[in-house]
This record gives sequence, structure tokens and C-alpha cells, in this order.
Amino acid sequence: MKMDMNRRTFLQAAAAGSAWMITTSNLPAFGQDTSPTRLVSPGCRKSKVKVARIYMGLRKGWAWPKPDLDAEQEIKTYEAEFAKLSELADVDFTINELVSTAEQAAGLATKATDADGVLVIHLTMGAEGVLPAVLKWNKPTVVFAIPYSGHSWTGFSSLQKQPGVKLECLLTSDFKQLAVAVRPFRAMHHLREAKIVNVTTRPIGAYGDQVKSRFGTEIKAVDLKRMMEVVNSVSEADAQAEADRWISGAEKVIEPSKDQIFKSCRLALAFERLLADEGATVMTADCYGTMYEPLCLKYAFPCIGFTRLNDMGLGGICESDLSCAMTHIIFQGLVGRPGFISDPTVDESDNTILLAHCLGTRKMDGPAGPAAPYKLRNIMERQAGAVPQVQMRTGQKVTQAILVGTDMMPYFTGEIIDAPVGVEFDRGCRTKIRVRVDGNVTQLWKNWSAGLHRQTCYGDLTKELGFFCRFKEIKLINEAAATA
Repeated sequence: MKMDMNRRTFLQAAAAGSAWMITTSNLPAFGQDTSPTRLVSPGCRKSKVKVARIYMGLRKGWAWPKPDLDAEQEIKTYEAEFAKLSELADVDFTINELVSTAEQAAGLATKATDADGVLVIHLTMGAEGVLPAVLKWNKPTVVFAIPYSGHSWTGFSSLQKQPGVKLECLLTSDFKQLAVAVRPFRAMHHLREAKIVNVTTRPIGAYGDQVKSRFGTEIKAVDLKRMMEVVNSVSEADAQAEADRWISGAEKVIEPSKDQIFKSCRLALAFERLLADEGATVMTADCYGTMYEPLCLKYAFPCIGFTRLNDMGLGGICESDLSCAMTHIIFQGLVGRPGFISDPTVDESDNTILLAHCLGTRKMDGPAGPAAPYKLRNIMERQAGAVPQVQMRTGQKVTQAILVGTDMMPYFTGEIIDAPVGVEFDRGCRTKIRVRVDGNVTQLWKNWSAGLHRQTCYGDLTKELGFFCRFKEIKLINEAAATA
């Protein structure tokens, strides 16, 4: 792939690329409903994830797993398993070697300099010095060990407890967990390459400097004049075609007028164009602050535009919430799925938390997944604008989290047991889910801190978040646990 592709080509490729990779084939026309079939995560805009893959063992087996084990044949077995994992299509294994001694590992240190992380696959006994030598590279490291690979696992916990060591372990016979091992490396890689555009007149301030220093993520403010110039560059024909798609795809249009939908869709296409021009992949706007009157009231609210970006595998974030934007990129890097920003309220009678927001994302499984049904509504509390009211999936496991500052992440998990969207449910925001909490919802609200908004992602991401937070030295706190 050429790395000098122009920015608009990148954004179009992001909507049409293969799993976590950018491609320039069969690109959609600008403004076209891309209906993406694969994922490109926010932040994946420059290069592949770089992983050093080390097979730790002796060339010929010694005692365990068996005396006549052939390490080269064992590696071929792993290569066949890696080939099944399409999720790893964006990964470049910069080192791919059998390592038997600490001296061999030390000799590879320079080659591992640019690696995002190290995956150590434990093959046999007799190579116990390799892992401590690899850890001296000071890289995030995950060990994968199937049963009978040896007895080294008895020392993994002690290694983890050593100061400065960034080590996680997967002791499992499930080869699909090889993809899980790489997910935290991808999230860190994407954060380093990510750029967030914030439409606001407020200064980004110290937070922007902090996340740039800690994660490499750039945040840039764009003013109203620039935003409206891009809006006006989108043709009325393209905007009308986009509006027609949203209207025809909706189960019902309830409050918004055709003109409101048209303007919202023109703004949506302008978001895509602005991201392309900036080489960014995540978008937010100060819609309840400095942009409320001049952009939202005088032109259009950004909700359809944000939903559209999330559906494409990019990022659309409400209310200039930069913490949610960062959490969104983390979720996307870990599992390729967007977050749902919410205003929560608690019901202790059935151990649930109700999560509501007027912005709903249709493709919570990621761009390759199905689009949830939706209605077009207005913003409940403002009685204005056009928003998708999305019917999310009941029975779905979810994880809610938020990056607080740069060094803390409260989270909890649960299951969606209801997703009311009918016009009779006129309280709270338009898109709602009732989540039965894993743990105690009373403990959850008593432990709650750091404001209102959080991001909710499909799936139980406890393991992925745990690995990521260990590697980035972030305190991960389960707020629904008694000891939080």
C-alpha cells in the first residue's frame, strides 16, 4: 500500500477497507452510503500494528510437552492458527523467531525497538531464561501458553509483580485468544496515530497536552467559520441523496422535518470531508456549549453525522467530550466496536442502570455487523434537530468505561435486558438500554465518580481493558464491586 495516499482517499478507504486495514480498491463516491463490510478503527491511519512474535522453546523437545517434539513443526501449527484470524490482517510481525536462550533474546532487542508489543508463545521446557530477557526490552508483553507447554507458568505471577514489568499471560488451549493478545497493542498503536477534531471556540487546554504526551493522540480545535465553509462545499444533491437514505431506512420519521434532516445530512457529509482534510478519524463538537446557538440552532445538530461516522468505523462523539473520544478509540482498537455515550439513571429495584442518549449508533457490532432498526426523532430535551433513535439488542453483554484524566478507568459490565424506543417512552433521551449490572448497582452508584458520561460497548471487555490498563499504567476500577 502506498503511504502517500491523499487524506480523502484514506477516509473513503476507511469506510470500505478490509478488516483493520486500508485499501484503495472499489472506493465509494464521496457522500455515498458506504455500508462498510469491514472495520478500520479510529487511529489506524498511517501504519500497521508492529508485533514481535517470539516462540520460546528448544528446537527439539525436552521432557515437556514430549521428548520428541519438533519445534519447527509446532511453529507451523501456530502459523496455521494465525492464518485463521482475519482480525490480525493489520499486524506486521516484525520478529518471528524461535528463541531458546536468554542470549538469543538479548540479541534481538534492537530489532524489537519499533514493536508495539511482544507476543511470546511458550513451546517447551528448557528455555526459562528467554522471558526475563525479553522483559528487559521494556515492551508490553503477552505470553500465550497452552497446557503441557511447560512449567514456566508457575513463575509468571512473580515476574508480573516486579517493578516496571509490563506482562500479561493467556494460559489457554483456545487459539482464538492469540487475537486477544494483540488487541492491547493495537489500541496503543491507534492512540498514537489518532487525531480528534473538536468544533469549538474553547481552547483544548492542558488535557490536549496530557493525552498527546501520554498516548500520542492529537486533538485539534476547529472554529465555526471553517466548519461552515466545509458544509457549504457539500453539494445539495449529495446532501439530499444522503437524507433520502436516512428517511427510507428509518422505520418511521416522527418529529423532524425534511429540511432538518437535509441540513443534518449535509453537516454529516461535511464531517467526513473535514476529517479527510485533517487526516483525522474522530469528530466531536461543542453542541451544548459554544456551538449550540451558532451551529445547532441556526443550522443543524450533529447527531446524524456522529452516528454515521460511528457506523463507518470512525468516531462521532457528543458534546466535546474528549474523555469519551479517547475511550471510543480504545474500544475500537481493542475490539473494533464503537461506544454508546449515555446519561445514566439507576433502578435498585432490579439491580439495573438505565443508559440513555439521543445519539444512537446503528452498528454497535462494528461496520461489518448488522445495522439496528431506527426511527428519526428530535432531541428529547431540546425538542429540536434530527437524531436516530436506535433499537439496541437485548440479551447483549456490555462493558461501560471512561478514561478519567490519563491514569484511571472506572468500568463495569452487565447485560441489556430492555431497549425501549416507542413514543410512549417519553422520559430520558431517545435511545435507551436497561442494563442489569454484574455486581451490585447500589455499590456502583456509591462508587460513581468523574461526571455523567461514559461509553458502553458490546461485549465483556474486562480482559482486554485489564491488559491495556496494565500496559499503560492506568488504574482499572470495577465500580460495581464492593472493593472499588
